[in-house]
This record gives sequence, structure tokens and C-alpha cells, in this order.
Amino acid sequence: MLEALMKIFGKEKKSSREIARDRLKVVLIHDRANLSPELMEHLKNDIIQVISKYMVINKHDMEISLANDDDSVALVANIPVSKMKH
Repeated sequence: MLEALMKIFGKEKKSSREIARDRLKVVLIHDRANLSPELMEHLKNDIIQVISKYMVINKHDMEISLANDDDSVALVANIPVSKMKH
């Protein structure tokens, strides 16, 4: 499942069928986790707030998603860090 998410955000060229299938997988993961888009946005904002206390991050290139692994759901975050705060 993680590979599907990596392909969605990666730079590999895919057919429209593969893209649609990968997007559907992401939607299904969100449905299984029972997270609305609004709650996902609040979660992202909270993560930004906490991490920004310790490091300078690039908020615009940040990606947060959920990945399904059998019976569990994992939070996957790709957060570009510019520098650490001292």
C-alpha cells in the first residue's frame, strides 16, 4: 500500500487507469480510518504547529497521508526540514 502512495506522489509516468486506481486506494484508506478531509487538515495544521517549535520546515512541500497495512492505519509524513532551531 505504501508503494501506491509513493507512486501517487512520485514522478513516475503512469496510465490514467493506474492513477485512478491509486487515488481510489487513498480514498478507501481515509474511509477506513474514519477521517474527514476537515479532520485531516486539522491534523496537518497541528503537526505543523508542533514541529515548527523545533525546526524550520517547508509547509508548502509537506505531504501527510494515511497508509493501510493489513488491519492498521499508519500516518505517513514527508516534511522538508530547512534547519533545526536551537
